[in-house]
Amino acid sequence: MDVDLNAVHDSADAAASLENMGLVAMIIQTISWISSAAMIFGGVVPYVPQYWDILQSRDAEGFSMHVCLALLVANVLRIFFWFGRHFELPLLVQSFIMIGAMLMMLHLCTKIKRESDMSARKRSFLDFHRRHFWDWTHFSDYVLCVLIFVAVGGYVTYLFLSFPTFVELIGFLAVFTEAMLGVPQFYRNHTNQSTVGMSVKMVVMWLSGDVFKTCYFIVKVAPVQFWICGMLQISMDIAILLQVYKYGSQERTHLR
Repeated sequence: MDVDLNAVHDSADAAASLENMGLVAMIIQTISWISSAAMIFGGVVPYVPQYWDILQSRDAEGFSMHVCLALLVANVLRIFFWFGRHFELPLLVQSFIMIGAMLMMLHLCTKIKRESDMSARKRSFLDFHRRHFWDWTHFSDYVLCVLIFVAVGGYVTYLFLSFPTFVELIGFLAVFTEAMLGVPQFYRNHTNQSTVGMSVKMVVMWLSGDVFKTCYFIVKVAPVQFWICGMLQISMDIAILLQVYKYGSQERTHLR
């Protein structure tokens, strides 16, 4: 019986081609899983060295707790936005993890500040003093504030969820607030004329994470608000690193 060698070769080539395609698809899927995991946990990583520095030095003065405020507001709003316009699931999971991380930072900072100045006047959220907003004595006040924000914001979102303009506004406010998270730290550094107490590793990780995140937004075709504000975050990270160089140079000159 004659065997069609060309047909055999064609079949072998087709099988090899399918195998290569399967391998490529597996590699792409693995990269996608890794990038998703990086998005979920990468946002929290920069705060690990800052948390550790505060824990070791028992000094929280160099870190602006308004960074925590910006991230809490941004991530709560992002969760509200998801109900109106479903985006990538890793970004949603990241929001819950970030909220937990910022609450941990607040717990540590309030505890250390309270221990370092036992004679200071106690401040509470229920004082409703605008001047002392987000500068309270106990962690429970921050939790209460966040819960009220979630309750009121969730109710308003529920009422207006069917209005596309409102949904897009929530999305913009979420990413814009997150983009501005470096502003409180920039202002704290400017006021102190120093970056002592601020973890430079945290800012470097901010920058690398924001570059990765912005590229992820563009590749995944995330809503335009996400990647535009990612560009703003990168700019602010660079500005804070310039402060590190500026104030570090001034301190070295002064020592001479």
